[in-house]
Amino acid sequence: MGQADLSGKAYNGPIKLDTKTGGPKRQMSIRKKYPTDFKAKVVLEILKEEKSVSQLSSEYGIHPSILNRWRNMVIEKLPSFFTDEQKNLENIKAQYEKQIQDLYAEVGRLTTELTWLKKKSGL
Repeated sequence: MGQADLSGKAYNGPIKLDTKTGGPKRQMSIRKKYPTDFKAKVVLEILKEEKSVSQLSSEYGIHPSILNRWRNMVIEKLPSFFTDEQKNLENIKAQYEKQIQDLYAEVGRLTTELTWLKKKSGL
């Protein structure tokens, strides 16, 4: 059996000190990264409300606050899916096409000038 120190906690060996801070070393927790399709699946289950967030949390091993954050993000961005994005894309595409036409016109003009200058200089 381990010895108990004055604070009532079991003795787990000497405490290793961090050389930078001088305090006890703490292990860094590794942040999990979940694929977007997995997040979407879980949020859809949350929105169906067939199971509670705590049930889904224990089922998938994800903290409930993270699941709530994912749900809130989806709910916050949901109205943007119904905006007229097609018109925005068409406007961007039209601007892009006009820019390309202007650049081709500039290349043609500069090519013509270069040819004329070469002809006049005798090269």
